[in-house]
Amino acid sequence: MRHRLIGEILIEACGLSEEALEEALKIQGEKGGRLGKILIRQKAISEADLTKALSIQFDLPFLATLPLEDLKTDFTENVSIQFLKKYKMVPVITSNRASIALSDPLLFQPLDDLCRLLGGDGMETVLAPPAAVLSVINFAYDMTRDSAEQVIEGMHEGDTDLILSEIEDIGDLLDDTSDAPIIKLVNLMLSQAVKDHASDIHVEPSQNRVKIRYRVDGILYDKLSPPKHVQSTLVSRIKIMAKMNIAEKRLPQDGRIEIKIGNKNIDIRVSTIPTAFGERIVMRLLDKTNVLITVSGLGMSEDRLRQFDRLIRSAYGIILVTGPTGSGKTTTLYGALSTINTTDINIITIEDPVEYQIEGIGQIQVNPKIGLTFAKGLRSIVRQDPDVILVGEVRDMETAEIAIQSALTGHLVFSTLHTNDSASAVTRLIDMGIEPFLITSSVVAILAQRLIRVICNDCREEYTPDGESLQSIGINPAIIEDNKFYRGRGCSSCLNTGYSGRTGIFELMILDDKLKHLILKSSDANIIKQRSVEQGMATLQQDGAQKVLDGITTIEEVFRVTCQ
Repeated sequence: MRHRLIGEILIEACGLSEEALEEALKIQGEKGGRLGKILIRQKAISEADLTKALSIQFDLPFLATLPLEDLKTDFTENVSIQFLKKYKMVPVITSNRASIALSDPLLFQPLDDLCRLLGGDGMETVLAPPAAVLSVINFAYDMTRDSAEQVIEGMHEGDTDLILSEIEDIGDLLDDTSDAPIIKLVNLMLSQAVKDHASDIHVEPSQNRVKIRYRVDGILYDKLSPPKHVQSTLVSRIKIMAKMNIAEKRLPQDGRIEIKIGNKNIDIRVSTIPTAFGERIVMRLLDKTNVLITVSGLGMSEDRLRQFDRLIRSAYGIILVTGPTGSGKTTTLYGALSTINTTDINIITIEDPVEYQIEGIGQIQVNPKIGLTFAKGLRSIVRQDPDVILVGEVRDMETAEIAIQSALTGHLVFSTLHTNDSASAVTRLIDMGIEPFLITSSVVAILAQRLIRVICNDCREEYTPDGESLQSIGINPAIIEDNKFYRGRGCSSCLNTGYSGRTGIFELMILDDKLKHLILKSSDANIIKQRSVEQGMATLQQDGAQKVLDGITTIEEVFRVTCQ
């Protein structure tokens, strides 16, 4: 029987074009290398396509995904994670089957070595995509690591060994095999936070203990409480990782840590402040492997989405996004930019900090230490022939004035403002010293937003709320019989909160001629808001109430976010 060529199989089974194959063969002839790897680099096929084709070529079973339930992890005691990751192979032993999954069937020697280590020469060999293999490796070794509580119990006063070791490249935290308790504790703290989808880690010293809390879906939860003697080494370890000055304990400091946990690249912004009981640390976690959200994925209703999509394609003017810290303003602006980002427009941003890099956009990081403020950066940006400008935040009159001048001279400007609702943004700008006629001439829309938690799909249940609860968020109790209401019971997948993930609620105020005329007469936020509602604007609470009726969130969550 003729041995089939990999290119032939890829054309037949994976839809590879003849042209792409010819180009790859040409590169192989010039530079050498394996054809499959060249095709992946050319983005002609995926890694999963190559693995599937290899399974046909070598007549081996192919599994697109590998089971994590019922997985036995005993092998982690005898086989190093570095060996398995290097060769992208892993034992998959469950009650139903025992096999070794790998991505490259040509790795005969490492496969034999692994079989010998496991003492299972008769184990079946299966092929799986590299991502699926790495997922099982990370899961297995994460399951067998000591818990943070066990590490804390094993720590004693004087355990400061290796704390001052410099680290230039942390690599994958799951690969770290250090025996130093404090290093293990920090690694576990970070990997657990990523697993729980935490956005922040708080290290808060008190008189007798240290409290470690995670913020998950906007809510802080107590996680660990190490003894007081751990505090100084814990703080020093984090400061070393963030390349801060560990000798300076009297002044606030900012730093940054870049780590890899499994297949996730995590960027951590670290902030320390001195308190009466020692330095307090807050770490903001940003998952750089997350795909940037688009405007359609923000959680807007169809009508509001159509309006917002039309506004972000305006030729000029200012679009402001308002809300408190952590309300998703930056995500909304990034979503807007990625939606309109095409090759025929020039987009430049000035941010503090640059949270995500967007392909094809010029992004400037504010640096007050060298005099690069929002205002100074914005002055430079307008000389770079931009079509669209993003200013991270309007903090002062100078920045506001330059943003308005930019909008009046034909640029589309996006920015954020810290106010409670859309109408308050007008009052805030006037408070800064901006003339009302400049606001009405430049601002085209103001979007206020909040983030609310979404009911967990795994423990979602139907129930009948009481009339008083419905009235608290503006829903008429008379509609109980015509609608279904849901809540989360609480389960292991949502940390027993009943919620998993978040979505936005929005209040979009478009400055039409009537509203502009009113702003020229009055800067009272209540009057402006009332007129906007009369003209059809849905408030934050009304948008939240609609999401309750749609079964997305709960009455309690909307009340928490909009009524307190």
